[in-house]
Amino acid sequence: MKIIYNDGHVAECPEELELEVLRHSTAHIMAQAVKRLYPNAHFAYGPATEKGFHYDIDLGDVKLSDEDLPAIEKEMQKIVKENLPFKVYPLPRDEAVKLMQERGEIYKVEHIADLPADAVITFYQQGEYIDMCVGPHLCYTKALKAFKLMSLSGAYWKNDQKNKMLTRLNGTAFRNQDELAAYLKEVEEAKARDHRRIGKDMQLFMTDDLVGRGLPMFLPKGYTLWQQLENYIRDKEVMLGYQHVLTPCVGTVDLYKTSGHWDHYKDNMFPAMEVEGEAFVLRPMNCPHHMRIFANRPHSYRDLPIRIGEIAHDFRFEASGTLKGIERGRHFCQNDAHLFVTPEQIKDEVSAVCDLIFSTYKDFHITDYRCVLSLRDPEDKVKYHQDDEMWEKAESALREVLTELGIHFTEEIGEAAFYGPKLDVNVKPAVGAEYTLSTCQLDFCLPAKFNLKYIDKDGVEKTPVVLHRAILGSLDRFMAYLIEETKGIFPVWLAPVQAKVLPVSDKSMDYAEKVYQQLKEMRFRVELDDRNEKIGYKIRYARQEDKVPYMIIIGEKEIAEGNISVRDRETDQTTVYSIADFAAKLAQEIKERK
Repeated sequence: MKIIYNDGHVAECPEELELEVLRHSTAHIMAQAVKRLYPNAHFAYGPATEKGFHYDIDLGDVKLSDEDLPAIEKEMQKIVKENLPFKVYPLPRDEAVKLMQERGEIYKVEHIADLPADAVITFYQQGEYIDMCVGPHLCYTKALKAFKLMSLSGAYWKNDQKNKMLTRLNGTAFRNQDELAAYLKEVEEAKARDHRRIGKDMQLFMTDDLVGRGLPMFLPKGYTLWQQLENYIRDKEVMLGYQHVLTPCVGTVDLYKTSGHWDHYKDNMFPAMEVEGEAFVLRPMNCPHHMRIFANRPHSYRDLPIRIGEIAHDFRFEASGTLKGIERGRHFCQNDAHLFVTPEQIKDEVSAVCDLIFSTYKDFHITDYRCVLSLRDPEDKVKYHQDDEMWEKAESALREVLTELGIHFTEEIGEAAFYGPKLDVNVKPAVGAEYTLSTCQLDFCLPAKFNLKYIDKDGVEKTPVVLHRAILGSLDRFMAYLIEETKGIFPVWLAPVQAKVLPVSDKSMDYAEKVYQQLKEMRFRVELDDRNEKIGYKIRYARQEDKVPYMIIIGEKEIAEGNISVRDRETDQTTVYSIADFAAKLAQEIKERK
């Protein structure tokens, strides 16, 4: 595949650049098609991305919908068939500005103003369409073999909420139709697993614009699942000596100024609320509250380690474009804990946290993950607390501990918390890019900021070290992960409804009610489907829509024999049980987290 560079020379495209060049060129072809269909359109940025490309466009009063995408694709196909050459030429700054002004490209003019004084400004042209770009690009439009427009979304100009909201057209391009077809199949699989769709279909959670974007509400079945996760991790922590607390969802601005979050994290916090001369904010994290709990009374070295845990409600003002169901919201609940330790206890406590992470992953059959030691970027003087000696000490300590524990990890610069390095455990979900579930952060900074002390065995006051750790991360994100991994087909111990009683007819209703009440009294999560529907429909609905592990079918035969017929969701096989035997089977599966 030959490409043209911004200096005008043509060469074979390096293999590693092929997709980027294809996609960037496709963005230009899409922009040309949009301009033909919507002459008053103005263009902002149109980069290639990891999965495709997008272009941010000001369409004025025109409101595009998904129904408009086929027409744009059709025009793009015409442009491809026209086999227009891509031509490139530089222009001096004043001529570049004049050209863009003449063409009404107000965003390009503003972009030029942002460029360095010595920047070389180049333009690529195919047919009547001209775009400011550094390239490289295809030599001819006909070289584009496979593309697809995927979706519409919104994007602020320069990603600044103070600027105008533009229309973002998203698409993708590949070398050939086979690669495109494989990708589109992945996209369909992602849609089938999307926790937002499954959550809606299974009535697990909902969002409401009147309540607010990024503020999900858990419905009864979703909250049941939530409670199982909460009980699971709290029970494990209690066995390991954690003490659980409950702290407020707000704190004073002074609290976060003391911790340093106000200087380093203010833009991600909700605005301050002025009440009786004091400023409060919704808390974005819990460590400042837990620091104050430690400071509430004197401590001896004999008290340490102190492990304070909380399922804590937190609030962060995430940009609207980043919100994604319960995976990323403005309200979420962290499975948070802070461990106050002596320097000598760091290794053992980090080891115990890692054991807890990996035992939890084993219980949930999570096997595709990697460990990352996230370090600061020493060149970044804004993001990180400035104390080179502290950072060198903390990073060396955590690196040494992980190495001694035999944990394989990679290192990434610039991913640390502002106060210290951390171990991130990143999972690779069934679809989409990896993300962090669990963390363990080593902190020499905040204990000093809050002047925390304990009396050492030699009678001297010393400052503890703090481990910030989250095993499930946020319960919201962990639930989203589980939904997408299982497609909502949860194991019995997690399933919001563990069994559903399905009477065949009205004649079976009294016995079905009896079975339902007995299982309910045994504290199983069971429902009775008393709708006037055929049994085949009830079975399909319970299995496919509600994804219930067991369907208990009650007909005349079951009434006569005093037993129940149970259909297994996994095998689709039906087995006859007494109520007591089936209850014992359920109880065992729940105990074993089968």
